[in-house]
Amino acid sequence: MASRAPAATGRLLLGFRKWYYNAAGFNKIGLMRDDTIHEDSDVKEALRRLPERVYNDRMFRLKRAIDLSMKHTILPKEQWTKYEEVQQTWA
Repeated sequence: MASRAPAATGRLLLGFRKWYYNAAGFNKIGLMRDDTIHEDSDVKEALRRLPERVYNDRMFRLKRAIDLSMKHTILPKEQWTKYEEVQQTWA
């Protein structure tokens, strides 16, 4: 019985993470979690070191989010950033 507890706890935490990711709302305007980080000097240096393609994708997401925010709208549900997609980029 004790060997099952860590697996159950892991599933519970994963469920909570997915719930919180969706509840935060930034995925509804196409942003990833890392796009919402406050840009201090360390973050600016990290952004400078990103590959050009990753940086351009991030800038597109930010510009689209600003546009959607100005229009007071969200993306269609099939275009929301999914938790699983973000997990793949962190690996």
